[in-house]
Amino acid sequence: MATGICEKCAQLLKDFVVYVKRLPSEFVQKITDCIKDLSRCSCLRKKRATSASYISEQHERQAARALLNHLDTVDYPLPVALLEPYTTLLLSNDLEVQRITTRSLVHLLVKNKVSKEQVIETGLLMPLLEMLQSGDPTVQCNSCQCVASLASSDSNREAIVSADGVIPLLVSAKSYDPRVQQNAVWALLNLTQSERTMRVLCQEGAIPLLALLLQSSNYEVQFYSCSALSNIATVPDHHPKMLGIGDRFLLKSLLTLMSSSVQKNASQACRCLQILSGNVVTQEQLMHLDCVLPLKALLCSPTPPLTESAIALLSGLATHQPNREGLVSEGLVQVIGQLLLCHRSSSIINHSVVIITNLSSTSEGQQAVMDSECLTGLLKALVSSVTSEETVLCVTSCLHHLTSWDLLQSHLATKITPEHVSSLVKFSAQMDNPELSYRSASIISKLKMNDGEFSVVMSGGVLEEQLKRVHAQTEQTRQLLQMIQIPPSS
Repeated sequence: MATGICEKCAQLLKDFVVYVKRLPSEFVQKITDCIKDLSRCSCLRKKRATSASYISEQHERQAARALLNHLDTVDYPLPVALLEPYTTLLLSNDLEVQRITTRSLVHLLVKNKVSKEQVIETGLLMPLLEMLQSGDPTVQCNSCQCVASLASSDSNREAIVSADGVIPLLVSAKSYDPRVQQNAVWALLNLTQSERTMRVLCQEGAIPLLALLLQSSNYEVQFYSCSALSNIATVPDHHPKMLGIGDRFLLKSLLTLMSSSVQKNASQACRCLQILSGNVVTQEQLMHLDCVLPLKALLCSPTPPLTESAIALLSGLATHQPNREGLVSEGLVQVIGQLLLCHRSSSIINHSVVIITNLSSTSEGQQAVMDSECLTGLLKALVSSVTSEETVLCVTSCLHHLTSWDLLQSHLATKITPEHVSSLVKFSAQMDNPELSYRSASIISKLKMNDGEFSVVMSGGVLEEQLKRVHAQTEQTRQLLQMIQIPPSS
């Protein structure tokens, strides 16, 4: 028997190794009892200053490694009873045991070998939160990662907040150790996914910290903090705190991040700005900060999600009338025209329609539409086989709006082809979608009555053949065909 270890503990250690090798479930309780008995034995409670204490700690490490290393190799979900030894091991005074145990728990959570709810129910949350304040970065890092993983479910988020876990996480998010900081901010992000826990975070001062972390040199910290701020921004009550940080700090930081070479960070920054831009004052500040130029650059990105994030923000800016002149003068209409020619994404087309519709409300905007490829792009989307019905409705709505301006009405007539007219005729016959039917018929009617060139196009043999194929669809379609074949009255 080793010096300093009682005969009972020596036997327990022997039994422990045997039980570990004979896992799983039938020996779970025996393993748990072994660890509990080991931790209760007086010979293992002596101070570190004695050699017996050192030997005891060595055996404790041996026991921890034997169990945890074996669990890491098991492929099947583990029974909840196996979590009980973790509580004892987490409460160990030995730093190495804490490292081994927290690392093992990380692996179990990452590999879904245990239920996150069961981890909470077993009472492991409090020891993990205490270890966030450990002086050892490895223990802190592992504990933060465990808490972040646990915070992925609603019930666990409530448990973390109820256990006063917010302050330790905020402190850890200021850590100089990049691993600790990254996992802490990940946990904060997960806590923003529930409104109540988000509110507690904001009350404890999370917003200024998250805004500051946007300037971190760690790309993951940037992403987590920006994503958390985006979640917070979905609740308008938090906007005053977010925008009240001195000298428009948050908006400037988000605009800087929007130009990041890391695409997911740039996209997330756009999303956060888009949510915040629902406020008119925020829109005015963004325009003052020259946000259009970097957004135009993102529209040319080869990555569709990044383009979609940028155009969503721009369409929001275009809805506010005072912004329109600036957007037109920055050449946005020309960029949108090129975008429509090369993208078939419904999201991009829909936002483009919003921008064109709003910016064409001024004479400068109408001229910009004429000088761009916007009409060509809209007509291309109209006849595309991949365009959804919802997007077709948006496109016809925009074309209907544009035909209300004489300048654009004449210009549209020069670009329309039999294929486009045929599509409009088909849409006008869709009685199950009255809005689409009305707008399509209205576009044809306006162009027919006001432009001779359009009448020439409609009289072509190709169009006539196409119209015959849809002639029998409905009485309304037949009446419409009869009407458009009559020469315009002088």
